[in-house]
Amino acid sequence: MTTDEIHQADGSEPAGPERTGPERTGPEPTGPEPTGRTHRVAKRPAAGPAGRGPGRAAGSSTEGGVLNVFSHGILVLWALMVGVPLLWVLWSSFKDSNGILTDPWGLPTVLHWENWSNAWDEANMGRYFVNTSIVVGGSVVGTMVLGSMAAYVLARFTFPGNRLVYYLFVAGMSFPVFMLVIPLFFVMRDFPGSSLLATYHGLILVYIAYSLPFTVFFMTAFFRTLPTSVAEAAMIDGASHTRTFFQVMLPMAKPGLISIGIFNFLGQWNQYLLPMVLNQQEDKYVLTQGLAMIALQQGYENDWGALMAGMMIAMLPVLVVYAVFQRQVQAGLTAGALK
Repeated sequence: MTTDEIHQADGSEPAGPERTGPERTGPEPTGPEPTGRTHRVAKRPAAGPAGRGPGRAAGSSTEGGVLNVFSHGILVLWALMVGVPLLWVLWSSFKDSNGILTDPWGLPTVLHWENWSNAWDEANMGRYFVNTSIVVGGSVVGTMVLGSMAAYVLARFTFPGNRLVYYLFVAGMSFPVFMLVIPLFFVMRDFPGSSLLATYHGLILVYIAYSLPFTVFFMTAFFRTLPTSVAEAAMIDGASHTRTFFQVMLPMAKPGLISIGIFNFLGQWNQYLLPMVLNQQEDKYVLTQGLAMIALQQGYENDWGALMAGMMIAMLPVLVVYAVFQRQVQAGLTAGALK
């Protein structure tokens, strides 16, 4: 037996001269090592996002799913709490008093449209609606004009006492209205010239003063996010401060104006305590006072359908305004976060 045959039989290679050929550039062979030992390479788990393991990523997704379910459940519960009473008042406004008392949750079998006419004419809801429109319309316009002007000055100009004036407006939001009604009553009653009690302009002034602190606080933060280069360009072109504000900066603040205008409209339309104390003349009543008076009268007249119709008359303008300006309100609330 030759030497090569002996080496082939025991699996060893013949000892020969060292190879001096060119090095291999291809992949290394993946077969077993010459020594016969086999090494096992443990597979590492794939890393999750941001270097995290799959277990932590799965846990994060599970926590996110639980949080989404919880948040959606809260939203559904809140929608039911708000929507179900609204729908109940709506279909009750088309039922007679007997149907409301005997079957309060049942749908109306016959639509009683006379409830709406009774509420508008006999319960004077039409007059109260006009009074509320006059007061709220004037107060919202006055609040937006005065509040935006004050906020623009506080946000854009530096002068001694700037921060003091700003914090005085902010402090105005911390006083509850219950603390102010008694001194406010005497101030309006003893106003120089003539009493402001039970007058449209007196109630408008009170609403404006009541809404100014939050309006200035909101619009100051909004004006600070607007670019100053536009106002500087207008000043270079010869525009005055007044013209720059009304023709340049105020149109740019339209999202914020719409948002704060909706908030002021809702708060002033549903105001009850201030007109109850400062507006005791019946022909000047607003909707909230009229509804309270109708609710007191229903205990004796037993016309619950007219009361439900009156409530819907008071709620419809609010629902319409929010439905029309919903996108603008959302844009105004988020515009201040981006610069």
